[in-house]
Amino acid sequence: MFPWLGYGHISPFLELAKKLSQRNFVIYLCSTPVILNSIKKKLSPEFSPSIHLLELHLQTLPNLPPSHHTTNGLPPHLMNTLKEAFDLASPDFALILKTLKPDLLIYDFLQPWAPKSAAELKIPAVEFISSSSTMTAYMLHEFNKPGIKFPFSSICYRDYEKARIEKQEASISVEKLEEDKSIVLIKSFKEIEGKYSDYITNLTGKKVVPLGPLVQEPTLEDSESELITWLNEKEKKSTIFVSFGSEYFLSKENLVEIAYGLETSKVNFIWPIRFQKGGNLELEEALPKGFFNRVGNRGKVFNGWAPQAKILEHSSIGGFVSHCGWSSVMESMKYGVPIIAMPMHIDQPINSRLVEDVGIAVEVVRDSDGKLHREEVAAIINQVVLDKDGEFVRQKAKDMKEKLCIKEDEEIEQVAKELEKLCAKFL
Repeated sequence: MFPWLGYGHISPFLELAKKLSQRNFVIYLCSTPVILNSIKKKLSPEFSPSIHLLELHLQTLPNLPPSHHTTNGLPPHLMNTLKEAFDLASPDFALILKTLKPDLLIYDFLQPWAPKSAAELKIPAVEFISSSSTMTAYMLHEFNKPGIKFPFSSICYRDYEKARIEKQEASISVEKLEEDKSIVLIKSFKEIEGKYSDYITNLTGKKVVPLGPLVQEPTLEDSESELITWLNEKEKKSTIFVSFGSEYFLSKENLVEIAYGLETSKVNFIWPIRFQKGGNLELEEALPKGFFNRVGNRGKVFNGWAPQAKILEHSSIGGFVSHCGWSSVMESMKYGVPIIAMPMHIDQPINSRLVEDVGIAVEVVRDSDGKLHREEVAAIINQVVLDKDGEFVRQKAKDMKEKLCIKEDEEIEQVAKELEKLCAKFL
């Protein structure tokens, strides 16, 4: 298994590895040392015979020491340098494949050279897309049918979002997806994205194999967090969790509007704030003057990381202010938490339209210049968590949790069969 260096990619690859290892697969998960060190604690001893961590060392380029060989906390201006270092590791990865001789390679979309190396060694390769079927279908459509409207009208970018789309990444994915005609793995399930998966097949001839939500289980260590102790004292469904992922850093302007929105809402909140590596500010400087005094014990705001899954499953949580990264969307569905959607860039606006369409989210819509407003932030939070007109979205989120609970691992059983079939072809 060979994911891209982002947490939103590593996490689903790791969860898929766990599921497959329980079905007779032996997994070698290949990534940089800094990433592998961060996931070691997520692997309990039961997985040690079947999941092995394999280091890929990248070149140390200017401003990119080994501690930066991950997108987690990486300053945005270094993203292209990281991609360059990753691509330069192609010969080393080919050598790993040659030495290990696996029966199958599962790879991510940002390294089209990986399946080429596998093909030279007659190793079958399958792409695993960790973003949504909806986003993949949308980008395939844009690539194949430019100028023709996407057939699902509710899925679109707003005018102020169009300027921010990073088409380069998507086009790499699309070109590679069309090269071979077997199967593609997508972190999804047919109940919410069936029609978009069918459209991918329609455009590419590839069979889409959904993997289900692939949400990581909270650890015992997470339960001991002081945040959980704080949550235990709050009333049921009275608190929201606020998070914008590991790779997005709020502008000063957005930070201030969100802070005032949280302050004037009527709910408690947990808000971990992240700064770029090397760019740590004092929270008191970043937030409005007197913010901490005014919110008092209603809010837990701090610099750093929080056990997201453990927080979302807590009975005191009644809403999730989210950027709508796909892993976060899947976690909110699994734990039945309605979303207050604040998409920022790339696939997040498309994911936001999807979850609103499904009925488990309400979006905080910006003005025509793409600016957030505190009044709208507070109003949508109150609507989703407290108000009568938010009852529909709360019920829908609850229904989604029940649906996923019944399904359990039904997709994974099918995935295991498909992968075994593919391996058998090449034996």
